[in-house]
This record gives sequence, structure tokens and C-alpha cells, in this order.
Amino acid sequence: MKELNVEIEIQNADLKAAEERIRQYMNYAEYRNALGKKDANIAKETGINRSTFSDWKSGRSAPKGEKLKKIAYALGITVETLLGEEPKEEKQTWYTNDETAKIAQEVFENPKLRVLFDAARDSSPEDIQMAVDLLSRFKRTNPNG
Repeated sequence: MKELNVEIEIQNADLKAAEERIRQYMNYAEYRNALGKKDANIAKETGINRSTFSDWKSGRSAPKGEKLKKIAYALGITVETLLGEEPKEEKQTWYTNDETAKIAQEVFENPKLRVLFDAARDSSPEDIQMAVDLLSRFKRTNPNG
């Protein structure tokens, strides 16, 4: 009888661990969806195998260490936020300049701005200048658009 109780306790612990992994995945998915992305996008951006995400979603396993850091970075959040270990309402900033923090938050919250920012990372200085000139001209000719 004692062995059966131990086995049940082990199964309960395994179930609780799987539920926690699924809860963490759901938290991750909320932030990922806010960026208009899928697991495949995050996998490609981070170099993490897509099976990691499906295993996480099912509760079989969860990413750890460097993988968590890469995923959090791709989402623009901390590992603690990714795991749901701090309140979502809490505004955390890494910037000493309020304007920079505001701009970073806007880029994080607006998927279209994020696309522009990501495109700029991969562009040459000349291509960035051409885009700036084009947008400046557009803004001058369409002040409300």
C-alpha cells in the first residue's frame, strides 16, 4: 500500500510540473501573439528547434537557461516575465531616458513598428538613409497621414 501511495505522489508531482510548464507556455504565447508571431517565427529568430516549442506547449518539457534567455530577448521581455514570475502590469524599464523608454515600448507594442525596426537592423546605412528621406518626404506632404 505504501508503494502505491508513493507512486500516486510521484504522478501528482509530474502532473503539477506539466501544468506549470503549460502555464508558462501560455504566458509566452500571450506575448508572442501580441507581436503577431508564431512559434516558427520565434524558433527561426532564436535558432531553437521548433520541437522545443511543441514539447513546451504539451507540457512534456520546457526550455531552460540560454534558450529561455533567447526567447525572452526575441519577445523583448525578461525571463521572469516570460515565466510569469512578475506582474504584467508592472512597468519595468532599462532606460535612463524617458523618451527612449517610450519609443522602445512603442516598438514592442506595435508589430508594424517592430517590422520596420527589424528591417533597419539588417539594412546598410545608405538604405536606412534612403528610407528616412522617403518617410520624411511622405510626412511633409501628408502631415495627417
